[in-house]
Amino acid sequence: MCYGKCARCIGHSLVWLAILCIVANILLYFPNGETKYASENHLSRFVWFFSGIVGGGLLMFLPAFVFIGLEEDDCCGCCGHENCGKRCAMFSSVLAALIGIAGSGYCVIVAALGLAEGPQCLDSSGHWNYTFANTDGQYLLDTSTWSQCTEPKHVVEWNVSLFSILLALGGIEFILCLVQVINGVMGGICGYCCFRQQRYDC
Repeated sequence: MCYGKCARCIGHSLVWLAILCIVANILLYFPNGETKYASENHLSRFVWFFSGIVGGGLLMFLPAFVFIGLEEDDCCGCCGHENCGKRCAMFSSVLAALIGIAGSGYCVIVAALGLAEGPQCLDSSGHWNYTFANTDGQYLLDTSTWSQCTEPKHVVEWNVSLFSILLALGGIEFILCLVQVINGVMGGICGYCCFRQQRYDC
């Protein structure tokens, strides 16, 4: 099989997803490409939780590179038995996948909270506040209310789009890491048959 190849495919996918999470999170700091709102602390509080940079980003590189290395793992294992080493490597990938689940779960939760609360913006009365904080996320379904935020311009669209992207990317990462948990367990249990068959085929 294939357990190693499956893990490597998941690993490569996680690398690109992590990069996209980092980019999306960074863009949240610059509504309309302007830097002044970050320096004046007029951004959503959940932007400062670094969910895309850390949770869905940097933390995801660890399991990703572990998964990528599995297919090429030539560990000699216990007492020189190659198959034992490969099975241990598959089981160890489960731990890396759990780290990925924690990171992606953090990304999903923070993004969901950011969407529910809405952005910090200047309202029509001239005050900076969380205009949609008490709507329980209903503002997402009523775009006519988004004009209540006068500054930064289009900040609602900016936040909704980027937090939605983080939510989706984090969800995909979570699913991929969950798949690797199953793949790692199956590879560890069934690895002997798998690797023995691969040697016979050579």
